[in-house]
Amino acid sequence: MKYETLLIDIADGVATITLNRPNKRNAMSPRLHQDMTAALEALRYDDAARVVVITGAGPAFCAGMDLKEFFTELKDKPGEYDRITRLAVEWRGRTLRYYPKPTIAMVNGFCFGGAFSIVEGCDLAIAAEEATFGLSEVNFKLFPGGCVSKSLANLLRPRDALWYGMTGRPFGGKVAAEIGFVNIAVPLAKLRDETMTVAKEIAAKDPWALKATKEGYRFSLEMSWDASMSYTSAKEFELISRQNDAWRTEGIGDFLKGEYKPGLESHDRKRA
Repeated sequence: MKYETLLIDIADGVATITLNRPNKRNAMSPRLHQDMTAALEALRYDDAARVVVITGAGPAFCAGMDLKEFFTELKDKPGEYDRITRLAVEWRGRTLRYYPKPTIAMVNGFCFGGAFSIVEGCDLAIAAEEATFGLSEVNFKLFPGGCVSKSLANLLRPRDALWYGMTGRPFGGKVAAEIGFVNIAVPLAKLRDETMTVAKEIAAKDPWALKATKEGYRFSLEMSWDASMSYTSAKEFELISRQNDAWRTEGIGDFLKGEYKPGLESHDRKRA
């Protein structure tokens, strides 16, 4: 897969998408939104890609929207502005959130504005301690628009979201982990190894169980207690069909035989 603004690499069950506009701090241009839409669609059906990692080329993860190409050059093209806006919101706000495969944001550097929705849309996020995060919109008389405000509401405590949204102050990877915007922060020199260790660990697990884990969580957020119980019950029967009842006959069965300890190790890795 070749794209104008992305690099794609697949190894050991992990597909790495690298935003590749380093001279623009990987800012999201109209072309990048089109490329990401196409790449995520292709990887959705690629069995070699069991986990998807998103990162940036050079010293930046993503500087947000390309202010010139998106906000200025499309200003007098309302139809094209609407088309690109829909793509931009869709892949970050819905495609990533409900993607059938686990997704991980590997935040290697600058992460501003619209890039927050990439991080929030992914299931997991690992950042470099040296990374710089910021909601700089208020500094040029704007606000965290598009899907960014919703991303903040989904992940951050009100005090944190409004503090950084209203001050525009940047913060580092350690703070991002402390406030729950990313899972963990590690030194930049260890970022790729740490992320790939996690990605490969997840890639070794049953894909249908992973998909059900994501969907059980994502959809239950929008359901009442009773609806959620009904939904997860149905997901159990779906897994029975998808796995030929393997979670019971092999997963629980091998535990009862004393072959592995599910609280301490993975059944799939144990039998690999």
